[in-house]
Amino acid sequence: MAAGQQGVTAAVTGPTGDLGIAIVSALERSRRVKRIVGMARRPFDPKSQGWRKTEYRQGDVQDQASVRDAVRGADVVVHLAFTVLQASEATRAINVDGSRNVFEAAVREGAERICYASSVAAYGFHDDNPAWLTEETPARGTPEMPYSAHKAEVEAILAETLLSTEHTNAWIFRPCIVAGPRADTFLRQIPYFQISERLPDPVARFLSGMPALKPVIPDVGPNFQLVHEDDVASAFVAGALGRGSPGPYNLAARGTLGMGDVADALGWYSFPLPDAALDATAEVVARMPRVPSMASWIHAVRKPVLMRTTRAQKELGWRPKHTAKGTLKDMIDAYRSSREGVSADD
Repeated sequence: MAAGQQGVTAAVTGPTGDLGIAIVSALERSRRVKRIVGMARRPFDPKSQGWRKTEYRQGDVQDQASVRDAVRGADVVVHLAFTVLQASEATRAINVDGSRNVFEAAVREGAERICYASSVAAYGFHDDNPAWLTEETPARGTPEMPYSAHKAEVEAILAETLLSTEHTNAWIFRPCIVAGPRADTFLRQIPYFQISERLPDPVARFLSGMPALKPVIPDVGPNFQLVHEDDVASAFVAGALGRGSPGPYNLAARGTLGMGDVADALGWYSFPLPDAALDATAEVVARMPRVPSMASWIHAVRKPVLMRTTRAQKELGWRPKHTAKGTLKDMIDAYRSSREGVSADD
């Protein structure tokens, strides 16, 4: 089907997550997008976000009928639905099988484009990775980290699915850690946040006011990148509209950060963690027969995974508006505001 002068119809799986809200909001603002169909498992009202072009359908990517109904008539299918932090073999049906359902339905229903939210994790955390990853670097995943392994496997499934058609092309976006006002997932991985959110607010306020009791973050060494959710959304809009050529695109803000920078932005302390201690911990985790899903993320801090974004800039005209430090500040400010709002309500 061709969008022509009538405008683009987009189907979006996972529109209710942090990144999904940013992407659908950006699609809503595009004059070339006339209609959006969103599908996720939980109840959701598009009007709560001020969306006017979006229709919402409650459904599951594991259910082929739901997927078929959501993508029918779409010019572009934006696939975001994915279990991230709790990724494990238990979520394989959602991440891998569900993605296959979406890709196959998009091809059968004649969508012109698929925009898939992959991740820097698809490259895997390997000793022989180049210092700076480009789109030519193989997406091998890390078997011991289900999220990474799933992302790489789904990219392979997408490539396999496209072999059956000459009509559908795919834009694959590999963002680094996505952050911003809505996306505070990164902060919630820091143990102090997991503990503090369970404390009564009077206790939390008391502890935060004691200089000697400021939280401490271990500085694990390798620098990392952040990218603002709104900048990721702008890349997805470019892909949804068919800019550039099909294929993978790395997405990252300007600049790199370390955990010391995170501690400084929070007004906390940090201390260096020796590489030997981190490697030893990772080895122990890798050998555990039943690794908790959160524990597998230790692989993400063992090796630096820094990406070049030259292709996105040249082909999509992508220019991130937010630096890594600015993105971090936006995320921390939003998190603190949300906590203050909870305290005020109490």
